[in-house]
Amino acid sequence: MPTFNERGSLPGVIARLRRAVPAAHILVADDSSPDGTGEVADGIGQRDDHVHVLHRGAKEGLGKAYLAGFAWGLERGFDPLVEMDADGSHRPEQLPALLAALDRGADAVIGSRWVKGGEVLNWPLRRKLLSRGGNLYVSLMLGLGIKDATAGFRVYRADLLRSLDLTGVQAHGYAFQVNMSLAVHEAGAGITEVPISFPERETGVSKMSGFIVREAMWLVTKWGLTRRWRQLRRLWRRQA
Repeated sequence: MPTFNERGSLPGVIARLRRAVPAAHILVADDSSPDGTGEVADGIGQRDDHVHVLHRGAKEGLGKAYLAGFAWGLERGFDPLVEMDADGSHRPEQLPALLAALDRGADAVIGSRWVKGGEVLNWPLRRKLLSRGGNLYVSLMLGLGIKDATAGFRVYRADLLRSLDLTGVQAHGYAFQVNMSLAVHEAGAGITEVPISFPERETGVSKMSGFIVREAMWLVTKWGLTRRWRQLRRLWRRQA
């Protein structure tokens, strides 16, 4: 769980996750939250040996926080590894459904808002259109066959993460999820989408910003054009 100023929501989310999947260990990767989120996580960890805290020196973005979390988990032999938000929008009670999909053979699982059975709750129309439109653009540019490539509720097999060149992950914001989807796709691994219910956060402030949207648009365009160029080069070589 990457955190930045999630003091209000974090304790409740951790408590719900511990009830939903009691065997799970939780890593809070906190980017030096000025509201004391890291200290709250430390307090929970002192009472619960399944809760761990990674204090990061500065706010460096979602992507770097997740990469640091992956490295921490892989070094300690955890398998599988789960991404989820600390604001309550990713319902811990739905994690068993994602884990079950992994048990059925998937290499990676996405908790999807936009497959049949998925939903978002209490979102304004503008935000729905932004998310649906963004995912449509990803689909057109990258052809990943994923309905919710920007989703952040995910499960990965440890062996899959070890096989990926994560040093090549470029995105800092929410485009990180698209970057990971692309990396998994190019590795030939299977991605399964499981429908989830995604409510708007009840506390705290969304981290979405204009910079994050622009970064995502630029990177998806860049990745898409690069893939098209590679496809054309392969076609030319076969015809030569």
